[in-house]
Amino acid sequence: MFSLARLSCFIAVAEELHFGRAAERLHMTQPPLSRQIQQLENELGVHLIDRTTRSVTLTPAGVAFLPDARRILQLAEGAAHTVKRIPAGDLGTVVVGFTAASAHAVLPRLLDAARAKLPDVKLDLREMVTAAQIDGLMTGELDLGMARPPLKRPGLVSRPLLHEQLVAALPEHHPLVSLGRQLTLNDLDGHDVIMYSPVQARYFNELLVSTFTIAGATPRYVQYVTQVHTMLVLVRSGLGIALVPASAATLHPDGVVFRSIGAFRERPVELDAVWRSDSSNPALLRLLRDVLPQREWTTDDLVEDVVG
Repeated sequence: MFSLARLSCFIAVAEELHFGRAAERLHMTQPPLSRQIQQLENELGVHLIDRTTRSVTLTPAGVAFLPDARRILQLAEGAAHTVKRIPAGDLGTVVVGFTAASAHAVLPRLLDAARAKLPDVKLDLREMVTAAQIDGLMTGELDLGMARPPLKRPGLVSRPLLHEQLVAALPEHHPLVSLGRQLTLNDLDGHDVIMYSPVQARYFNELLVSTFTIAGATPRYVQYVTQVHTMLVLVRSGLGIALVPASAATLHPDGVVFRSIGAFRERPVELDAVWRSDSSNPALLRLLRDVLPQREWTTDDLVEDVVG
């Protein structure tokens, strides 16, 4: 099979139609250039170039072969360029797990930053609860997780990615909407509240149970669900109140009013980036260095005009 060097020689002669100029372009002398063309013709079994003392022309076979020769050389050069970019993390794929509740606040920022800084790195997104993300990281299914703490598992590394406040989502005609002030946890005492599943949404369940206990409030849990968007549907239907991450207000669901809650500790909802400490994916390392924030995001700028 012919070499890429012989293809380069043929292309140079075909484009210059002059052995002297072609040799100068390739930084070689004419005799070895002529030998390269002869060897290429022998390997292909066809005559590509007619050469006389006065002119150089392509044979019909040479004219037909030139586009393919250019294409082959471009593919080879492109492959070499591509493979050099992979170790630097400029090119590749990062499989990212995320919780449904985090999508509203984190995914738009992550995707925008990745497109701007690493446009040739593909993010393969997987919606998964935290427990499934941890399993995926341990098995190698995921490169990066965006999950709820605690994330203590040997071999995993994490850093805070997002902190946000919890807000109350109420049916638009609920009596608490008309109070005209910031709500307190005690305002929810005795009211119907849609609660997070203690199994599939354990992080939020434990956060709310401990928060209500500390405040001395005892709401009535009327339904247990896993996903925030399901909670908002149930709130709209009048089933009860839900406490949701502030970023959920950016969904602007009809029939739902959001109210901030006083006496909460500062931005109690945390989301962490988590990955394997032994990961060798160069694209992941570039993502961690150049895309994910070194200081945590908040949702204050996203919801200040939505939450009353």
